[in-house]
Amino acid sequence: MSRRWAEAALALNTVLWGATFVLIKAALRDISAVLFLSIRFGLATIVLGLFFRKQLLGKREPGTPRWGGVLTGILLFTGFFFQTQGLRFTTAPKSAFLTGLTTVLVPLVAALVYKVRPRLFEVAGVLVATLGMALMTLQWPIGPMGLGDVLTILGAAAFAGHIVTLGHFSALVSFPVLSVTQVGAAAVASLALLPVMESPRMAWHPAVIWAILVSALLSTALAFTIQAWAQRYTTSTRTALIFALEPVVAWVTSFVVAGEGLAGHAAVGAAFILGGVLLVELKRLDSPAHPNG
Repeated sequence: MSRRWAEAALALNTVLWGATFVLIKAALRDISAVLFLSIRFGLATIVLGLFFRKQLLGKREPGTPRWGGVLTGILLFTGFFFQTQGLRFTTAPKSAFLTGLTTVLVPLVAALVYKVRPRLFEVAGVLVATLGMALMTLQWPIGPMGLGDVLTILGAAAFAGHIVTLGHFSALVSFPVLSVTQVGAAAVASLALLPVMESPRMAWHPAVIWAILVSALLSTALAFTIQAWAQRYTTSTRTALIFALEPVVAWVTSFVVAGEGLAGHAAVGAAFILGGVLLVELKRLDSPAHPNG
């Protein structure tokens, strides 16, 4: 039952991220990317720090590796950073697909780092969902791989590392501490790179303000707290597979808000993604003691 609730909560995260994609994309026309990330993670850290101040200031249990939150936060920021930089040199559809390769990379990273072998139905679900992402996001002909594609793949690898690492430390550190430290580490990393990577710019339009508030409070503070709690009860591979639903949610939002429909092959891709998730649910699997795979 805990696993079902956890996976339902992770599905809620895909709704939060997918539904806010259009809002954030529009705001980035009026605010530079790293500055946006700095404000987003910084505001989320302040809110989470105030909300979980008792847990942060409470007595630390012996052997609790609070540095795990710092590591997951650095991986989280690295993923966002490479994804944003890669988008400067590649198309949005290719970026969406290559970022979606996180779903494939998670079981590979888990097997490499923690020697955890994914289940047969999980592997099948990942492959079906990846095919769906290709159909849904890629435009043909694809074209040769460029710098932007390489940067985006590095971002996907960092996101995969974040999911696997968070899955490991979620069993060792309380989710309030884990959520605050990872978001705080991402805020520090983005602030440190801000003067190096760009000349900050921002226009105080209502769209920018709304994007900052929604992304900081919902897509970051709430979403990553949910993930830190939920990954204690499910595997990293299943987490990545659930997150594969994000482009489907983003499309539904775009359709409702902007009236943007899907081409025939993209609609088939969305069905494949849903099918990949459902395929895993056809088989009841026992959760491992340490759900890293």
